[in-house]
Amino acid sequence: MTRSLPPSDSREPHRPSPLRHSLLEDSQAFLLGTTLCALGVQFLTAAGLVTGQTAGLGVILSYATDWSFGVWFFLVNLPFYVLGWLRMGPGFVVKTAIAVTMVSVLSRVMPEVVTFQTLNPWAASALSGAVIGMGLIVLFRHGASLGGIGILALWVQEAFGIRAGWVQLAFDAVLFAVALALLPLPAVAASVLGAVIVNLIIAVNHRRDRYVGR
Repeated sequence: MTRSLPPSDSREPHRPSPLRHSLLEDSQAFLLGTTLCALGVQFLTAAGLVTGQTAGLGVILSYATDWSFGVWFFLVNLPFYVLGWLRMGPGFVVKTAIAVTMVSVLSRVMPEVVTFQTLNPWAASALSGAVIGMGLIVLFRHGASLGGIGILALWVQEAFGIRAGWVQLAFDAVLFAVALALLPLPAVAASVLGAVIVNLIIAVNHRRDRYVGR
């Protein structure tokens, strides 16, 4: 029995496709994806860790200033919307802006409803990587991202065929080098685990030949 191949016009989830998600499907996906990502940030900040990508930049800036992660995450994403608009189209940018705003708001609410009596840094890092990775996959498959390096990574994957996960991994290497100047080495070492898990989840699961819904 031969294996069926994906349609020849299969594209990334943020590009036009014959299979379109309904408004209800998009709504539940955005709620699920952004909640998972905000929960992952809560694991990180409660344990004094960092993550990769634009979220990691927001976490580091929140540690270094009096502004919260939610504020920084919203602000650092603004410049990347221009690239998203030019390369991915207005629909992708609008969805991404909605997702970024939702994560910014939910990350402010999460500490009020989720706290930890005991939280091992390595466990926190692994759990954050798992839930953030799956949250990003949900958003990617519904035509959105969490902006920043995610937009750049998706564009590079679309234009050059380099998987988004590997692009983000390179950015994370630079980000963690900066984190070493602000955080203890054990905290940065534990944080690397979560970043690797995030990028492996994306690299393995976000493939143009396996998911064609938009």
